[in-house]
Amino acid sequence: MSEADVLTRMLHAIDVLDWAGVSAALDHEVLVDYSSLSGGKPEALRADDLIARWQGLLPGFDATQHLTGPVVLTDDGGPGVRADTHLAAFHRLAGADGGENWALHGHYTARLVGGRIAALTLTVFFQDGNTDLPRAAAERAVTSPRQPAQP
Repeated sequence: MSEADVLTRMLHAIDVLDWAGVSAALDHEVLVDYSSLSGGKPEALRADDLIARWQGLLPGFDATQHLTGPVVLTDDGGPGVRADTHLAAFHRLAGADGGENWALHGHYTARLVGGRIAALTLTVFFQDGNTDLPRAAAERAVTSPRQPAQP
């Protein structure tokens, strides 16, 4: 797996709920910044804790699809390499009040160290659809989660 593939492979693994595949893409600790989506501040999380958060949300959707543009790698003098890509993330929950679809459009910046994601920042450009869908999906993830895709 090339460094340019790590971010896209992780997002594809998320879409099929392949948590081992997600784990393989992450460093043991990840500096995560989703503040442009949900407020708050960047935080350092153990990979297992980050995956647990995603497991508390993503299985609540009927489907997700994360599309990335080309990944641009830059040696910017920091540890490892910087990876940048645009993102369109589609989420569906059939029958949800307020609409069944939520789309997120933005940009991911990742720090890859040793071929694994050590930092991940999402910059949101705009959202479409039902922006309350994540709350509904989180509730459903507890009561009747979607099962991982079978090969």
